[in-house]
Parts: sequence; structure tokens; C-alpha cells
Amino acid sequence: MTVMQGFPPAEADRATLANWRTAPYCQWAFHHVREIVPTAEIANDPNNVWGLPEGDLNLRAAGLEAGLAPLSNDALVILHKGRIVHESYRNGMTAADPHILMSVSKSMLGLLAGTLVERGELDPAAPLTEYVPELTGTGYQGATVRDALDMRVGIVFDEDYFLTEGPIIEYRIAANWNPLPDGATPHDLRSFHLLLTERDGPHNGRFHYVSPVTDLLAWVFERATGQRYPDLFSERIWQPLGAERPGYITVDRIGGARSAGGKCFTARDLARIGQMMLQGGARGSAQIIPESWLRDIAENGSGEAWRKGDFYDDFGQRDMSYRSKWYVQSDNGPLIHGLGIHGQYLFVDPARELSVAMFSSEADPINETWMAQGFAVVDSIRNAVA
Repeated sequence: MTVMQGFPPAEADRATLANWRTAPYCQWAFHHVREIVPTAEIANDPNNVWGLPEGDLNLRAAGLEAGLAPLSNDALVILHKGRIVHESYRNGMTAADPHILMSVSKSMLGLLAGTLVERGELDPAAPLTEYVPELTGTGYQGATVRDALDMRVGIVFDEDYFLTEGPIIEYRIAANWNPLPDGATPHDLRSFHLLLTERDGPHNGRFHYVSPVTDLLAWVFERATGQRYPDLFSERIWQPLGAERPGYITVDRIGGARSAGGKCFTARDLARIGQMMLQGGARGSAQIIPESWLRDIAENGSGEAWRKGDFYDDFGQRDMSYRSKWYVQSDNGPLIHGLGIHGQYLFVDPARELSVAMFSSEADPINETWMAQGFAVVDSIRNAVA
């Protein structure tokens, strides 16, 4: 790969704001995001790092090398019972490099929400307009915080990653992920929400995947706590977790956090999140996420909303639900996971005590081939452990 090689790189080899999410540039850009998009740091506490010992687990039966071969995998870290039993990196990535989570970022927000609810700062039953009155008269009116957490807001938005025009492109521009076209009026993530004025169904109805809804929740959290989203995530999760390295998150033109897709963590630190969930939301004696919140994720998603929703066929009509930004597979499980475009995953398997963090730089944002292969890899790991 010659992307960003040379002093300076040849023009054709440069990763830019216009091409960073396309192949081959994404293989470099996904673990160098802060060199392309403005970001805010999610500070760790270097004096309080959660050490991960190495473990000894025979994973030969999983056939990882063959399973990963068809994928553009950048990193795979597997924890079993809190120990690292596999760690590998590709496409120039190292253990020290934060990689973009894409929509696994949403799942991280879903964990943070539990801390606000526990402290009485956030009411899941409250309307979104209670925290952000500016939404009055938009398509969000009447939707609750719980509707937004579970992707059940009936708002018009087509999350088709292959579109070249329309609201999804305006959204990317507002997030600072696409260049601003000549002569265009710049938006930010907050002002973009005011453009979403139409509904395409009832709130609290079907599962309806709309990424801006998660960015809106970051705004809600900021209003509820009086803290910037990156600082709040650092204080409530990243520092008590014992993250090994700082994370960071992309921001828009006025510093608004792209909580739906812009977080960047190392693979080890993402795996630590999974391990903390396996431990009931705790690290040692410190409770980070309420255990009741994690039980709610595992048990209280609506199967009916999932079956009527956007991804039922894409996920092979599996017995699943979606709760607080996490996918939950009921068969042979539960298997709780976050999923991001271009092949980002965090899998949490409580029965097998597994946390599996996987980063990739697939050329397509989404397709059946890499999705099926990614699930096949994690199924092989689960079967080997079983």
C-alpha cells in the first residue's frame, strides 16, 4: 500500500476529506482519522490502567487465519475470562493506534446513558423536546429518549450509504466528514436536526435506523449534565475503565461530537469495554455501568419492533432485538454486539466469557459478504471456546 507514503506523498496517494472512507485510502485513514477530521480527546487516566494479562486458550479450531483472509481486517483482540488469548494487527495498524469505531460508537453512547439514568439526570420516558426545546415542530416532536435509544423514532431519513445526494450527504457535510461544496451554506450537527421535519411512521414503532438520532442524544446528554460529550464519556467511562490510551471523537464545525460514528479507540481498549460488560458493568469494586442497565439491554429489546424494522432481512431474519444502541441475538446466546460500517464490531458473549473487538477497512460500507464472514469468524471463536 502506498497511501500516505513519501515526503510528500504523490497526489494520487493522499488520503483526504474527500476520499478517506473509500478504498484503498481507508486502510490508512481509519487509524489516522485525527489527521483528516477535527477531533476532541477522550482522556484516559495513565495512572489507572487496567492491566490485561495474557491467557492460554487453544483457538486452532477457530481457524482464524482462514476466516480473516477474505476480510480487510485491521485488528482482532480476543479476551477470555479477562485475559488476552489472541491479538493481531494488519494494514499497518498497531496496538497503539486508535481506530474508528463507526457505529460501534452508538453502543458506547448506550452505555453512557445508563450512568445518566442512574444519577437521575436523564429520564428515558421524557420527550426529547424537554431537553432540546429547539426540536419543537420538527419530526422529533413527540419522541422520547427511550425511542431514540432504541432507534424507534419515526423520522424521514434514508440511511443508504451508497447515495450521492440528499439528506445523508448533508448530514456528512454537517458532521465535517465530507468537504463543504463551493457556495454551500455550512451546517453543524445541531442545526442539521432542525432540517428533519417529516415523519414516516409513529414513534415507538418499528426499529428504524437513523444515525443522526444518536448524535441528537449526545446533545441531550450535554443539556442534561452541563458537560461536553467527550469530557462526560471520559469521566464516566474511559477513566474508571482503566483505558490504556486516550481515545478521541470527531467533531463538527462548532465542536459538536459525532457520537453516532466518530469515536476512535485502540482494539485493546474496546475489548476492555466488553470485559467490563461481562463483569456486570464493573471493574474490580468500581461499578462503572449499572448492572441493571446491562440486564435491560440483554432482556428488554422488542423482538416485534426488530421484525418490522429496517435490518431484519439484512441480518438473515435472526431472532434479535435492539436495545440502548446494542444488538442482541437470542439464539445460542445471548450474544450482545455493536456493529459499524466497513467492518467494525464488539461482541460480548456472557456464557463463554468472551469479549471480541474487531476493526476492519472494508471497501464497501456494508454488504452481505463481509457481514456474513464477520459473523462466521466470531461464531468459530465461540464454538472453539464452547
